[in-house]
Amino acid sequence: MTVETVAQGANMLPLNEILAGDCIEVMNSLPEGSIDLIFADPPYNLQLKGDLHRPDNSRVDAVDDAWDQFDSFKVYDQFTRAWLKAARRLLKPNGAIWVIGSYHNIFRVGTALQDAGFWILNDVVWRKSNPMPNFRGKRLTNAHETMIWASKSEGGKYTFNYEALKELNEGVQMRSDWVLPICSGHERLKDDKGDKAHPTQKPESLLHRVLVGSTNPGDVVLDPFFGTGTTGAVAKLLGRNYIGIEREEAYRKVAARRLGQVRPLDAAALQTTLSKRAQPRVAFGQLVERGMLRPGEMLVNPRGQAAKVRVDGSLVSAEHRGSIHQVGAALENAPSCNGWTYWQFKRDGQLIPIDLLRQQIRAEMHD
Repeated sequence: MTVETVAQGANMLPLNEILAGDCIEVMNSLPEGSIDLIFADPPYNLQLKGDLHRPDNSRVDAVDDAWDQFDSFKVYDQFTRAWLKAARRLLKPNGAIWVIGSYHNIFRVGTALQDAGFWILNDVVWRKSNPMPNFRGKRLTNAHETMIWASKSEGGKYTFNYEALKELNEGVQMRSDWVLPICSGHERLKDDKGDKAHPTQKPESLLHRVLVGSTNPGDVVLDPFFGTGTTGAVAKLLGRNYIGIEREEAYRKVAARRLGQVRPLDAAALQTTLSKRAQPRVAFGQLVERGMLRPGEMLVNPRGQAAKVRVDGSLVSAEHRGSIHQVGAALENAPSCNGWTYWQFKRDGQLIPIDLLRQQIRAEMHD
């Protein structure tokens, strides 16, 4: 598929719409290689036997809808493999997929993912800070669900905003166990009768973390089991495009009403912390060319040793000459040195890291 074909396919996409119908049929009607990310919350096939009641004998509003019921594991596996095949066709070469499930289905889905050619990147445990208790008292309280994050194929590139997730986690590397509450309170959507609009509505906090971490503004996010539109609501808020597929009319109505109330964030709010590798490269010589540092000016290292700036952006000390990195390494008798964080210059009697000048140029590049 050529770049031109991909571009044409993207223009044909029904962006920011909710599509009615069977998810497999609808996905097969969309252009190949046109989607950046898929978030899928498929039926869990809970295999519930009879009603579930609380200790006070009140009935639990559990998932007993027809869309979650399959005649056998074999039928469920066939359904899983069919929608995953359709999903993989839609992903761009650098696309990825997230699938969420419970112990009832996630292991079967994981096998189908690998069989379909996806490459698993992580399994993420969503640990619910406020899970529903086990009313029968015959098992452990089921306090988590599992998400599988996979690239389209082994070795395929994919979006991972490592620094952004690190910032979300107070500067600490994001782990694969996420403690977040289930959807409740004002976030829980109700239907016209005042009942829960959907039994398994996911919290927006979960999708916020997924989309910030694995998409960029302008990306196209597909949710083939759209439900009440959590994926679409968060995607719209974060400046991503969404496509939702939902066969149940009642859910589509709730989702459309919800999406109509979402206002996207402005461009400044959508910016995230970039990894150092992703930031534009700045040569030390640019600081000299632009007069931010003058030829002949002295730079000082942490031990008070000095080196003179030359017109070509190199340095010369009493015994060494070369780049800011080479001279720094020589003075430290080390195999390497990050000259940007090593050298300082003097202004108004104060020593200032030269990296501040680099960040100033990068900010101008970004603007």
